Amino acid sequence: MDPTDIAIIHQDADLLAVDKPAGLAVHRSRMVAHEGDYLMDRLRAQVGGGLYLVNRLDRATSGLVLVARSRDMAAALGGQLMSRSVQKTYLAVVRGWPAAEGEIDHPLTVGGMKGERKPALTRWRRLATVEVPIAMGRYERQRYALLALSPVTGRYRQLRRHLHHIGHHIIGDSTLGRGEHNRLFRQHFACHRMLLHAWRLRLRHPGSGEPLALEAPLDATWSALLQRFDWTHCLD
Repeated sequence: MDPTDIAIIHQDADLLAVDKPAGLAVHRSRMVAHEGDYLMDRLRAQVGGGLYLVNRLDRATSGLVLVARSRDMAAALGGQLMSRSVQKTYLAVVRGWPAAEGEIDHPLTVGGMKGERKPALTRWRRLATVEVPIAMGRYERQRYALLALSPVTGRYRQLRRHLHHIGHHIIGDSTLGRGEHNRLFRQHFACHRMLLHAWRLRLRHPGSGEPLALEAPLDATWSALLQRFDWTHCLD
C-alpha cells in the first residue's frame, strides 16, 4: 500500500467514505492555496473515476469524509445533510470538565468570524475525565474531558467555535484554543495535532435506501492518549 493512500472505510458504486488524516486539506481553496497536497487529489489518483465531495472537514480535523460517484448521488447525500437526517458524532478532548451532557445553542456567522449570524446547535455527552498532576498557573493539577459531540447544524468551524464559547476549548486548536494547554499536550503527551475527530456517521444509502453506519478508527496519537488516560473502555 502506498503511504499516501487514503484509508477507505466504505466503497460501492455510488459512494465512498474515507478517513481523512489530520493535517491534510480536503481540496484546493482560497484558505489553503499554498498547499500542494489535498485529499481529493490523492483519492482521484487512488481510485479513479468521477468523485464529488459531499462534506468537508478542517485541515486539522481527522475522520469521515463522504465522496459521491456522481452528481446525483452528491445531491442526494447533500439533501440528507441539509435535512439534518444524518447523525454525526465527533470525538474531542477539551479543557476542563463540562457537565455530563448538554447543548450549545449559540448563533454563528456563516463563513467566518464576521457577518450575519445563523442558528447553530451542538449537543455533547461527556464520556470520560482525567486530572493530570502537572502544575500550570495557579493550579497544581489540570482537568480534561473526552466528549462525544453531535452537531445538529453545520456552520463554519462550528464545534471549535462552540467549545470556545463555553470555555471548554478543544486541545490542539491553534486558532481558538488555549496555547498553554496545547503546549502541555505537546510536551508531556507528544500530541501535535488538534484532538477533534469525525468519528461516526449514520445515514440512509442514497441508492438502496438501506441504513449505513460508518466509523473512522482513531490514529496513533488518539490511541496513545486513550491508553495513557485509561479511556479505552469509554468508546461504546
